[in-house]
Amino acid sequence: MALNLKGENTDDTLVKLKYDPENQMRNLSQDSKTNIIITGAGPAGLFCGYILSVCGFKPIIIEQGACIEDRVLQVEQFWKDHNLLNEFSNVSFGEGGAGTFSDGKLNTTIKDKNGFIGYVKKVFARYGAPEEIEYLDKPHIGTDELRNVIINIRKAIENNGGKVYFNTFLKDINVSDKGIESINTLNVITKEEETMQCDRLVLATGHSARKTYAMLKEYLDMEKKPFAVGFRVSHPQKTIDKSQYGKEYFKLPAADYKLRYHASNGRSVFSFCMCPGGYVVNSSTDKGEMVVNGMSNHGRDSLNANSAIVVNVTPEDFPEDDVLAGVRFQKKYEKLAYQAGNGCMPVQFLGDYKKDSKSENIYDDAVVVKGEYTEANLRNIYPEYIEDAFIEGMDYFNNIIEGFGGDNVPLIGVETRTSAPVRIIRDESYQSNVSGIYPCGEGAGYAGGIVSAAVDGIRVANAIIDNFVR
Repeated sequence: MALNLKGENTDDTLVKLKYDPENQMRNLSQDSKTNIIITGAGPAGLFCGYILSVCGFKPIIIEQGACIEDRVLQVEQFWKDHNLLNEFSNVSFGEGGAGTFSDGKLNTTIKDKNGFIGYVKKVFARYGAPEEIEYLDKPHIGTDELRNVIINIRKAIENNGGKVYFNTFLKDINVSDKGIESINTLNVITKEEETMQCDRLVLATGHSARKTYAMLKEYLDMEKKPFAVGFRVSHPQKTIDKSQYGKEYFKLPAADYKLRYHASNGRSVFSFCMCPGGYVVNSSTDKGEMVVNGMSNHGRDSLNANSAIVVNVTPEDFPEDDVLAGVRFQKKYEKLAYQAGNGCMPVQFLGDYKKDSKSENIYDDAVVVKGEYTEANLRNIYPEYIEDAFIEGMDYFNNIIEGFGGDNVPLIGVETRTSAPVRIIRDESYQSNVSGIYPCGEGAGYAGGIVSAAVDGIRVANAIIDNFVR
């Protein structure tokens, strides 16, 4: 007897996983009622919890942010007043992870010999995503559709016996020579602390979990890793459509693009997280710091397209003998961006950026945003090697898409969270140097996007199940 995606009995298995649900349930040993805790309710944590719950386990998911219903209200209040930032629940933290406020892209370039990508899409479709995601070449859900899907997956986990605790922060872990023993949590609303017994801990924190990184580095082997930084750039969607489609552009859906350039100083300049018909959003997680991202609804029907144009940075750019040097690198420029905009998203036209001159009279249609913005001078926020590569890249992209690098193209700053600045090292069993701890997803350095994070969650779930199959 197998389970379908809703946790109901069925005669058919869904996909060919490492172990199909029928065999997993039949062959689980008696000690499978282990205490499995997953920290983080983004795609990695949710899919890890979902697979475990389908296969007879009762995982506990803790999430420092709020459930989607409350999180959306908190974020909308923050966008109206940047002084209302909730450092535990925001665009990056909360149910669904950072992907909840994104374009909801489901394309990925990861290798997949087990059919996990198709499985992820099938789960999304079963729980409310448009069926087209199962056959389109570049599927996306959109932030508006994705929210309901995430809620439905959470409810399925709970129906299968799992539990999800929101506003619950992983404060510390307790380990011995044998491995993980328990965790200490903090209710960020009541400030109550609790110790929870833990036999398996899945770390699916997301790439912005700086407080958690600082705690974990005392226990786990971690390493610095490269990422990229830059600005969000915005263009009228019609400009992109005409360039990509030609004169019949109005008959087709909002177009996207993918751009890359190798600068003369050796840096890579590329587009990241392109959002057709989308919005630039204030995605800050720490007070006194500014970071932006992009998002689109399913209809991709706003006036503007946007993407991050970013420049690669490597550990050689933050050579301090500290695994969190990349975090400090990010924070430095986020603080400067916050100061430039006095707490609002700083905006500058590209032409003025080149001249090192503050822009004035930026009109609303030029920047379709979620959050407060203001005219500012973004020059001299980043080091010269990033600025030079960025300008060179924008000039090159202007030859590919007419108007892409025009003087009146707005830059919104800053984009620094393209991927995690650290990697939590794990072995072939997906465990860290502490037995029973499983680094997982984008925050651990093993994914980059919704689908790859969800797939990594499935892999970790199967690695845990390996320990309980006869």
